[in-house]
Amino acid sequence: IKTARIIEDDTAENEAGINKKVTIYIPEDDEEETYTIVSIMRQNSLKGLISVESPLGKALLHRKEGDSVMVQVSPDYSYKAVIRKVEESEDAETASLRNY
Repeated sequence: IKTARIIEDDTAENEAGINKKVTIYIPEDDEEETYTIVSIMRQNSLKGLISVESPLGKALLHRKEGDSVMVQVSPDYSYKAVIRKVEESEDAETASLRNY
């Protein structure tokens, strides 16, 4: 608890942020992927839950549909992603957190 940080969601309705589902297009792979941005404690990339602290989460934060972002994975590698859709996430885990 000593090192805990409160992460507030101050994003607008149409911006990528905590508990938002974001669909991106990655031109390099010609693929579309959908992720939900979550806190670091809930991250699970196999379930499409990415941390707001991850390179992709940081790149998407406060961005809107149509925006292009560069995701810096390491000093030697980055890739471009285009935000196709931002929507509220209504998965079971997110809904259960609202009851606390």
